[in-house]
Amino acid sequence: MSDSSLRAVGWARSLPLDSSIKSARDWVRDHLASLGWTESAPDTVDAVLLTVSELVTNAHKHAHSGAQVVLTWDQRCLHVSVHDTSSRMPTPRSPSTEQVGGRGMLLVDALADTWQVRPCPHGKIVYACFESHGSASRGDH
Repeated sequence: MSDSSLRAVGWARSLPLDSSIKSARDWVRDHLASLGWTESAPDTVDAVLLTVSELVTNAHKHAHSGAQVVLTWDQRCLHVSVHDTSSRMPTPRSPSTEQVGGRGMLLVDALADTWQVRPCPHGKIVYACFESHGSASRGDH
């Protein structure tokens, strides 16, 4: 009988509305370093950090909410999940030369291998997946 169970490691952190985006990036960077990614996959680390920055910023700025960040590494994909209390779904918008913001989800779309958003009873969760640097290379989107 084969063992079809999934082995994963994960971390979770609550980031209140008054916490800094830098604290979120530093926390994520420390966990990626524990996986060896800062040495072996610095470009992926940069993509994950920028994605976390954008998603936590969206939670704080647009949802007026704290953010619960969960990282899960399953040997194939680093799953980044960010929960906030707003039921409003994010959508990528076309870039505008007339507005300063509004490009966060376009960045997430360009950086993550996949991403999605799902409603939940108390808001929504945005998920982004970054494939293992040891498996298939990240292609252009």
